[in-house]
Amino acid sequence: MSNKKSNTKPSASKSSGSKNSSSKKPTNPLAALLGALILVIAAIVYVITGVDLTGGQLSATTPPPAATVTAAPTVTATRLPVLRTPAPTVPPATVPPATAAPSGAVETISLPNGFGTRKGFWEVYFVNPIRSTDTSLFVDGISVPLVQAIGRTRRTLDIAAFEMNEPTVTQAILDAHRRGVRVRMVTDNEHGTGASGTTITQLIEAGIPVVDDNRGGLMHNKFMIMDGQTVWMGATNFTRNGMYRNNNNMVMLRSPQAVAFYQAEFDEMFVDKRFGTTSPRGNSGSFVQDGTPVQVWFASEDDVVTPIVNAIRSARRNVRFMAFSFTQEEIGAAVKEAAARGVKVEGVFERTGSETAASEMPKMFCAGLAVRQDGNPSTMHHKVFIIDDQTVITGSFNFSANAVRTNDENLLIMTDRDFARAFNEEFDRVWAQGRTPTIACP
Repeated sequence: MSNKKSNTKPSASKSSGSKNSSSKKPTNPLAALLGALILVIAAIVYVITGVDLTGGQLSATTPPPAATVTAAPTVTATRLPVLRTPAPTVPPATVPPATAAPSGAVETISLPNGFGTRKGFWEVYFVNPIRSTDTSLFVDGISVPLVQAIGRTRRTLDIAAFEMNEPTVTQAILDAHRRGVRVRMVTDNEHGTGASGTTITQLIEAGIPVVDDNRGGLMHNKFMIMDGQTVWMGATNFTRNGMYRNNNNMVMLRSPQAVAFYQAEFDEMFVDKRFGTTSPRGNSGSFVQDGTPVQVWFASEDDVVTPIVNAIRSARRNVRFMAFSFTQEEIGAAVKEAAARGVKVEGVFERTGSETAASEMPKMFCAGLAVRQDGNPSTMHHKVFIIDDQTVITGSFNFSANAVRTNDENLLIMTDRDFARAFNEEFDRVWAQGRTPTIACP
């Protein structure tokens, strides 16, 4: 456009200005230098745009280069596709929306009946318990991101579910199956396929293969593997109470290493039909994902107590925990030892069962540790440790003898201050609703 304008509409003012500056004879060296500088600038403008600011002095001797006529459209043609192609190359079906956030950026996820945080390769969600049994209120909670993730699956969906009756999660699984996703499930024979009100029977009726553990111990896992890309795990059962009434956490990991560990564990149960202590060791392990140290452990075939105890013993400033069941003596001893060496200890126990002789609550309370019983009329279902505001331990693994000896369980240990901050915020919410025990000490 600039070339066309210079050819058809020369500027009289610019020409006269150039003529004046070029017709004056220099009266001193400074004026001569200024005049030469003006000519150089005019020459540069002419080469680039074809506009002769000297009133024809340059165009009379130097024709504008032909390349300048086509330069602008050539650049425009190559830039437009670069600006438009990124969106279609990242289909939402295979890459969850979290990848849009810059690596290292922490984002709050808004949920009316829950809390969520994401950063890089992980997301974490917490239930905001509804103090009602009216199921019409059980909406807009942590089931929503899980259902959306299931809706994005295109190839495979492997599920290890202790129990299931949440209707939107069930429907999302059925929809995935109907659109051609290969869906497989392992579950517990008593609390899964044998439970009253379970929706797992709907999956079986739809033709989804389901394998239960058919034994006395529990298949207590709660995880899903989607398209071989992501793992969803945590303390949350895929039930109405689990997702809307109980204090719970649910973690998503977008990690090839995590997927490999969980996939091996799933295949061991689904394909090999090996559960609990009959499972071979070797699926547990550690890795670094995007600079974050991660450990994944499976019980009861592997020693899960030792990594928990080691993490507690590494504490230098504080240890916080939320425990649905806490009867494992070695873990309890590690907590009391931490307090004895000056580490600040705070803990919340699920009220039910916390005053029994087997529970660690009376021992800790009577030893002077800051512990509370939860205030949720339903259930405080977490199995969590937060150590030095940087390391989090979570999963399906209760701190109990059964989890150690007989159950199928999984445990995540991850060191990330932002991840720990999200769990600390949940701890603060649970702690604020808790109450000081009123038991008598010896």
